[in-house]
Parts: sequence; structure tokens; C-alpha cells
Amino acid sequence: MNHKPYKNLTNSKKEQIVTMFDRIAKTYDRLNGLITFGMDKAWRRSVATMILAKNPTSILDVATGTGALAIDLATRSSVEIVGIDISQEMLTIGKEKIRSLGLDKTISMELDDAESLSFNSDRFDAVTIGFGVRNFEDLNQGLREVNRVLKSGGQLVILETSVPTYFPFKQGYYLYTKWVIPLFGKLFARNKVAYEYLSTSANIFPHGERFNEILRKNGFKNTVSYPRMFGIVTIYSAFK
Repeated sequence: MNHKPYKNLTNSKKEQIVTMFDRIAKTYDRLNGLITFGMDKAWRRSVATMILAKNPTSILDVATGTGALAIDLATRSSVEIVGIDISQEMLTIGKEKIRSLGLDKTISMELDDAESLSFNSDRFDAVTIGFGVRNFEDLNQGLREVNRVLKSGGQLVILETSVPTYFPFKQGYYLYTKWVIPLFGKLFARNKVAYEYLSTSANIFPHGERFNEILRKNGFKNTVSYPRMFGIVTIYSAFK
């Protein structure tokens, strides 16, 4: 789980993740939509529906990136939303998007580390993480921090890549992530290495019941996983 983007460098995974996302920030949204055939929008809407059903008054969006999930939440509710990320370039683009949509009074974007959050304990009613947990340097520490800032009974909803288990989807997914996604990264982001990392990290990250077990180990309960699109992504719901 500590797989790094740049194998020839000796600095930490966290430092490399910052470098990688700073480099691909300008093309990230467009390429994400291309790689997922636009399905990322539907997946985020599912997360927003799940979270907002509990009527939270404050939401922390961890690894917010350019704010796509935070924006989906804000367009459906007037709830307070704080988005945090370790990539300043991703946040800069996200802030521009938020201002252009007139959502800057609802969403605040802050530079912060998911594994050492600057917020007080029991601060938020809900936490969302969209395609971010597999980039944590210390997954357990990041989840413990999320648990800390959640109020008692608060909900965590995670959207993350997973691996299909049935033929032919498993084989097709492997070929697509092994060859096609890095090619898209090379052609559209001029950064094949970043998308090789994103593909590899998706393939090796624990998913389904294995990830539910990790959530429970770090203080969460009532963990449920909801595979989408034959299991290429999974939505996880858990409570403090």
C-alpha cells in the first residue's frame, strides 16, 4: 500500500504524491472524465446522496483535489463544506471552479494533511473521500484522523477504485488499467508515470471486505461496501 509514483526517487510517498498531483492538476478533471467514460460524475452523485440523506450540517471532503465532490455536495445542499488536500495546484484550480460557480461562501478549500488534520476532534458530521485513500502514505493513520474529527455517530463515505472479481470484467479491467490509462496519461497529461502509478495503486489497494476490516480496525462500525460497474469502483459507508 506504500507504492510510490516515482521509483527512481528516494523521498517519501507523500512528497511524491504532492509532486505528481501538482504536475497533472491542469488536466486532471478532463482526463478523469475520459478514463471513466464520464461515470465518475454518477459515482460522486451516489456519494452525495448517501451523505446528504443523514442531513449533516458540516462535511469534510478529504483529498478534495479540484473540489469535484465538494461541488456536487454544495449544489444539492447549503451545508458547510470544507475541502482539504496536500496539492496546492489542485486546490488552486478547485478554488477557481468554486468561485466561477458562486459556491465560495459554501465551500472552503484548505491545504492540509489527511494524516495530521488541523481540525479539532468531533468537528464534522460527515466526511467524504473520493479517490483519495489509496494515496495515503499511512492508511491507518489517515483513517484514525478521519475518525477523530468525526462527531460520534458521524458518517464516513469513501469512493475508491477496486478490482472486478468475475470473468471477463477482471481481465478487461487489468488490460485497461495496465495499458490504456497510462497511454491516456502520456497523450493528454504528458505524464505517463503518474497514470502508471494511479493504475498500479488501484490494482493493489485492498477492496471490499478487506477494506471494511481496515475501517473497523480504525474505529468505524456498520461498514458496508457497494460495488459499482461490475466492481471497478466501490463506495464504502461507515460510522463512528
